[in-house]
Amino acid sequence: MIGLSRVFPCGMTIPTATPMTIRSATLVGSGAILLWSLLALFTAASGAVPPFQLAAMTFLVGGLLGCASWIVRPSGLASLRQPPAVWALGIAGLFGYHALYFAALRLAPPAEAGLISYLWPLLIVLFSALLPGEGGLRAAHLAGALLGLAGVVALFLGRGSLTFEAAALPGYLAALACAFLWSGYSVLSRRVGAVPTDAVAGFCLATAALSLACHLAVERTVWPDGPAQWAAVAALGLGPVGAAFYLWDIGVKRGDIRLLGVGSYAAPVLSTLILVAAGYAPATWALALACGLIVAGALVATRGGKAA
Repeated sequence: MIGLSRVFPCGMTIPTATPMTIRSATLVGSGAILLWSLLALFTAASGAVPPFQLAAMTFLVGGLLGCASWIVRPSGLASLRQPPAVWALGIAGLFGYHALYFAALRLAPPAEAGLISYLWPLLIVLFSALLPGEGGLRAAHLAGALLGLAGVVALFLGRGSLTFEAAALPGYLAALACAFLWSGYSVLSRRVGAVPTDAVAGFCLATAALSLACHLAVERTVWPDGPAQWAAVAALGLGPVGAAFYLWDIGVKRGDIRLLGVGSYAAPVLSTLILVAAGYAPATWALALACGLIVAGALVATRGGKAA
């Protein structure tokens, strides 16, 4: 999700024999953040496949990943029978976010667009205060989210100067819409907590179909070149655009959604660390500062949550 170039946040059903605790659900949701940190690496390794085409291919894999479990659990197919409002929420969250993000990248400089779109973790913390039974907005969660945001700002500043130009305003607005859309999807998913995670497979397949339509309308088809690039596309579909969305669905519905919001700031930093380790990016002082700020934010939010 999500804040990095051609990021495609999707998911896997985890059957549970006993009710899941808030802590265990939060840990499951954190798995999505770890998988999203691999987005930039796998996307870079996938070659020159256009964004909407890559989204169509990877969301297809991600949707089929969820459907695969229905072979042994035919009851999972019934999860697709949802009210139109639920389908609208799922498609708006998955397809809407990516369509707006791609538009932002076309209309504004990538660094500025990425930074604005990455306001969504902070918005999750703010919006979650409106959820019933969440106890209002806690200062520790807000402080942790702001420290995380500061870490992401430091990370982007380390890549070069940020210059917000009036001519790129439509792109900035699209990036801001991304942030509101993904945070809204995440928080509203908690309001429809009775909807099984199996339904995410349907949202992924619908997103794949809509992405294909956009690809055919505005892009030229470019297939992956060689086994390594095909493997990167498959890895995207199985992980960051596959299992991650199912894990996130479990986390935001049953876990500590504010802690997940704060923890989401780790994704771009972990992604950069992975790129450095893989030789795609250099290590910088900004990366070290970003790591420190995001770890501090997570510690503040975690201690505040325990105190409450």
